[in-house]
Amino acid sequence: MDLPPEVFAHHSHRLSDWIATYLREVGEYDVLSGVTPGAIRAQLPKSPPAAAESLDDIIADIDRVVMPGATHWNHPGFLAYFANTASVPGILGEMVTAALNLNGMLWRTSPVATELEQVVTDWLRQLFGMGDGWFGMITDTASISTMYALAAARERDPALGIRQRGMAGRSDLPRLRIYCSEHAHSSVDKAAMTLGLGLENVVHVACDADFRLRPEMLHRAIQADRAQGFRPLAVVATAGTTSMTSVDPIGDIATICQRESLWLHVDGAYGGAAMAVPEMRPLFAGLEKADSLVVNPHKWLFTPMDCSVLFIRHPTVLRRAFSLVAEYLTTSEGEDAINYMDYGLQLGRRFRALKLWMVIRAFGSDGIAERIRHHCRLAQTFAGWVRTAGNGWAVCAPVPFSTVCFRHVPAGETIEDEIASHNALIMTRVNESGDVFISHTKLGDQYVLRVAIGNLRTSEATIARAWDLLRQAAS
Repeated sequence: MDLPPEVFAHHSHRLSDWIATYLREVGEYDVLSGVTPGAIRAQLPKSPPAAAESLDDIIADIDRVVMPGATHWNHPGFLAYFANTASVPGILGEMVTAALNLNGMLWRTSPVATELEQVVTDWLRQLFGMGDGWFGMITDTASISTMYALAAARERDPALGIRQRGMAGRSDLPRLRIYCSEHAHSSVDKAAMTLGLGLENVVHVACDADFRLRPEMLHRAIQADRAQGFRPLAVVATAGTTSMTSVDPIGDIATICQRESLWLHVDGAYGGAAMAVPEMRPLFAGLEKADSLVVNPHKWLFTPMDCSVLFIRHPTVLRRAFSLVAEYLTTSEGEDAINYMDYGLQLGRRFRALKLWMVIRAFGSDGIAERIRHHCRLAQTFAGWVRTAGNGWAVCAPVPFSTVCFRHVPAGETIEDEIASHNALIMTRVNESGDVFISHTKLGDQYVLRVAIGNLRTSEATIARAWDLLRQAAS
């Protein structure tokens, strides 16, 4: 038997106060957890309790066990990877989602889960200024969304017969090839592994000086593969690459894809949110010609983890790739209702649409756009400080969004390994401060540092503190 609602009411009020205090004071924590591997596990019993424990004791362990091992992604000084925010409306949405405990596998199992997902993904389409003709669905991460898109690309030609016959041991099936930038996210490679295409059949195309895929090199790669008897299948263009947030020339790539009859998937997991800002939409010119797009609201649209949105122009193809309806799942609604289980691997589906719906309503399209503009302005401010500092500081990539790649080169140093070690030490010293957390990447052979601004609590004072720490660490 469950605990009574009165117990929930008492402890939920306590936890609501705890959450409010945490959100108000999160900047006072060290952003990066300082525990060593195994330290959390060592505090915990090796076996589950036989007797029930009190909620008072369990909640007390949030501060004793959980908080010391938490790296605070909600911290204003979290500037690593792609910073994000669990916003107040999103947190409230998650609370209701957990309480309702809906499973949206079929329309019948929770009509609101299905229909709110249809509505909120279409709201997002409109917020991004995208035209009609897109089907939206929510997944957990961009990795899964991209895999679904490539599964649809593989299924578009029924003559391949992969749904029924598979790919193994078939002499009649040519090698299927996927193309992407040399800076594309590793999820493209993982999708190829998972779908049985193989890593050898992911072609990483060379980029220009601004780290954008070169269309002429893509064209050459496709032609070379056709000459060898391979079957070009799909291209993944990136709108906001993970390392340096470059945007591939989507329009030129789309023209090639249309000419060559290839599926075009656009990975806008991070950068796609910027389409909410009307003046930034030219960066995405040509998107209307794509077959699919992924954007992660849990990155730069202030929605708690996890929430990824896949837009696709050919939902019937995606459905054909995944639909398999057992007798116990048949319902009388037929074509009058969408059953999201038919569009992916999962049967059970969380009610993720609720938190996204609440975030969009609480901030509004204008508010979302202004928050993204603010982050981009902060990034330009930070990049300006680096550019004008001299003394070996340099911005190492264009800054189209809110992420800055930069590094420090000591006077007279030319050995790349020494420069890399120097910048790695800078990063370590900065992160040890507890005030901010930054990360790194490599641009070609260059080891560079990254500041990614995406948290609602990050201010100019935050990035000024980061800049002070960086200069101190470099001296």
